[in-house]
Formats: sequence, C-alpha cells, structure tokens
Amino acid sequence: MASPLLLVPSDPLAPRVPDEHFMREAEAARQAGMEVAVVDHDAVLTGDVRAAVRRTPASDGEQAAWYRGWMMPFAAYSRLDTELGARGVRLITGSTAYRSAHELPGWYGTFADLSPASVWSPWEAGRMPTREDVGALTGTLGGGLGVVKDYVKSRKHEWQEACFVPDLADVAATTRVIRRMVELQGDDLAGGIVARAFEQFTQDADGHTLEARIWWVRGSAVLIAPHPDAPAGTTVDVPTAVCDAVGASVRALGAPFVTTDLALRSDGVWRVIEVGDGQVSDLPAAEDPGRLMRALAAGR
Repeated sequence: MASPLLLVPSDPLAPRVPDEHFMREAEAARQAGMEVAVVDHDAVLTGDVRAAVRRTPASDGEQAAWYRGWMMPFAAYSRLDTELGARGVRLITGSTAYRSAHELPGWYGTFADLSPASVWSPWEAGRMPTREDVGALTGTLGGGLGVVKDYVKSRKHEWQEACFVPDLADVAATTRVIRRMVELQGDDLAGGIVARAFEQFTQDADGHTLEARIWWVRGSAVLIAPHPDAPAGTTVDVPTAVCDAVGASVRALGAPFVTTDLALRSDGVWRVIEVGDGQVSDLPAAEDPGRLMRALAAGR
C-alpha cells in the first residue's frame, strides 16, 4: 500500500517549493517514503481552492494525504478537503475531525476531567459583547481567576488587557477584557468566545511555564517535546501514567492526528491546557521532524 502524500504550504515567492518553515519536515517526509506536494495557503484562505491545489497531483484512485501547515479556519479547511477529494486525494483528517481537535468546543467534553473548567459561546467577529452577554456566559464558572480566548487562540502576549481576568465574578472587568480580545482578534476571531478558570502552573526561574506538547498519531504518542514557546534547552519529562490518561481521551476524541499541550500545576498535577489538530500545530525548531514524519508515513 502506497505511503500517504504530505501536503505543505508553498513558498509565497517560489510557489513550486515548500515554505521555508516546513522545508525540514518536507525533507524528512521524503526520507520516510512519502511524496510531498505544495498547497497555496493564501489561496485557500481567499476561497480560490482550485488554484490552491493546482500543484497537487490528481489521483485515479484514493490517494491518502496529511496536511502540515499553517492554521486555517474550519470553513477554509472544509473547502480544501472538498477540492482535494474532487482530485482523488483524501485528507486523512477529514473536516469533522479537524474541527473536533482544532476548536475547544470540539475537544473539551472529552478532556473535561483533565483540563481547566471552560465555557464558550459562538460569536461573530467584530461584534462587541455587552455585560449581559458576558454575565450569561461566565455565570456558571462562579468567581475567581480566569482567562479568555477564542475557540483556538488567546492573546497571551497582551496578558493583562486581553487575556487574564482577576475575578470572573466581576462582570464589568471581565467584559472589558473580552471586548479587548475580540477587538484585537478582529476578523481572525475563531468561532466564538471562551472563558476558562485559571490554574497556577509551575514556572522556571525566568517565569516560563513548564509545558510539554505530545504528538499523537492514530491514538499513539509518537513524540513528546517542549512547547514551541519554551526557551532553548528546555527538557520535559511527562510521567507514563499521565500519558496513559491523556491517551485515553485522545483515542475517545477519535481524530487521527492530535497534539495535547500539558502543564504541571503548582500542586504537582499535570493538566491538559490545550488540544490541537496535529496538522497545524507548530514543531519546535530544535526538534528533529524525522520521528513524526515516520509515524505519519505509517499512519494512513
């Protein structure tokens, strides 16, 4: 049986070759026995999916494919999935599976016991929530520290103004933070608004949270690495029992290629703070992509 095809974004200035950010992965995929083709990510986002996949080889049969590239909204991924299918290329992660792993409402129920308490509401980009909107959203969380984000990303680099909430019971202050997050996300607001209980995690001497990213292919952990935002030289050691517990939830979710971001809480308990679709999760620059590519080559 043929190995899957790996699709990566093309270089905007040299559209026949992979984007420089994914060049190492493309080479590792070839070494693992996969063919590599490019997709025009910008064309996917603008809706011209036929042009986006013009350099993807058509198949007479059903060619399986993984995508490794930049994040894209669910609607854009769904269009890409449909257009590739018309060319006889089947994305192994279908649209439904992509959404379940990429957006918090899709994965939270499966990981609720392992992750901070969360609530959410669909929201239109650019529309500012009122205090009544926010009170209805956050009421079930009660008071205490919190964070806000959209279905996919937070504004953690604007921590005080657009992410952290000192007391979720203070609806006026929470509204200000959520409104600022919505404003800064602009048209890129993904899906809706999320509010989460804040948990204190272990930090190093420089204030960086101890965080690990586990990569799962077909429910098996194939790579454990520091989070891409971790300082160079960071090492992580996630206990086997923790991996086993998280793996059970990954398999229950059912998406074929998943990442889980774990952090060590101040009481010594590992917590899942984010789940993502593995196709659009970043790999640390210092990490050898070979192990991941070999797992994808075998995981059709």
